[in-house]
Amino acid sequence: MTSQTDGTAPAEEFMDKVFGDYVGANAIFMAAIGDRLGLFKDLAAAGPATSVELAERTRLAERYLREWLDGMAAAGYLTFDANGGRYAMPADHVPVLAEESGTMFMGAAFFDYSTKFGESFHALLEAFRSGEGVRQELYGQEAAEAIERFTAPWFEHQLVPVWLPLMPEVRTTLEVGARVCDVGCGQGRALIKLAQAFPHCELVGLDRYEPAIQAATENARQAGVGDRVRFEMHDGAAGLPGPFDVITTFDVLHDSADPAGLLRAIHDGLKPSGRYVCVDINCADRSQDNVGPMGTVLYGLSLAYCLPVSLARGGAGLGTCGLPEGRLRAMALEAGFAEVRRLPVDDPFNNVYELSL
Repeated sequence: MTSQTDGTAPAEEFMDKVFGDYVGANAIFMAAIGDRLGLFKDLAAAGPATSVELAERTRLAERYLREWLDGMAAAGYLTFDANGGRYAMPADHVPVLAEESGTMFMGAAFFDYSTKFGESFHALLEAFRSGEGVRQELYGQEAAEAIERFTAPWFEHQLVPVWLPLMPEVRTTLEVGARVCDVGCGQGRALIKLAQAFPHCELVGLDRYEPAIQAATENARQAGVGDRVRFEMHDGAAGLPGPFDVITTFDVLHDSADPAGLLRAIHDGLKPSGRYVCVDINCADRSQDNVGPMGTVLYGLSLAYCLPVSLARGGAGLGTCGLPEGRLRAMALEAGFAEVRRLPVDDPFNNVYELSL
């Protein structure tokens, strides 16, 4: 046993922590394979399987599946029945691993985000040397899909039933029929949900990323709301085609190359009685307070995407933790907003704000 006085005990404790982090990284790597290939969903729907049975059900290579099943069992994601030789997913694991867009689903939040940035990794290393950014286009379609999957539970389970009841003026305006603009709309899920819930509204989504606009347009068509929702390739900071009754941004403002300019554009794009709904990161004003597991996740996301994408456009580079409540309030007042109200939402990841003129 190592002596507590020879100076090695703290180093060994930290070594244990790093090893634990590495264990987690390997579990996430293997889980990402299961997520992207639909293995968790298959086990949840079709039940326990041997590696041979799973290969037959999924038409994937048995040898790889055998290794993956053993790894997931070692990590505690699956269980193994030695008598039957079958691997199973415990019922309590199903909502976390297999229920897409569910309130507890973590596939997109962790598996996608942790494994979809390999192509941009070397570009990020070069950005550390040059101080420049990494273009959004370099991240590719899979990163866009990861963001879409990550944010989906907000719109499926929070936007209409939880957040809007806390904003009665906004909800009443939507019920009567409003002109709505979602800036940084991505693949359009927020506007589609609003269109389905409030059929008298006219809605437009803006995004700089052309593939997102194409996907959003198709998603709206498939949802049957394409006649009331349109999507345009447009940089919101350059001005909005207003005036609008309601403008929204969902996890967009801190990523913007020009967040101050975007806030001014949103201010100018609102009707006098309009409302701006801003959903952004729940973080502390001081960096030294963004510590522990959530702080680690937020700074990891920031380095992987938020910071380099903003800097690539010569932007402010706020980073994921760059827009805490205090900073948002100061920037909003400077942009001309009269009131910033933070909603009483208990969400470890998001703050929800209602801004008015």
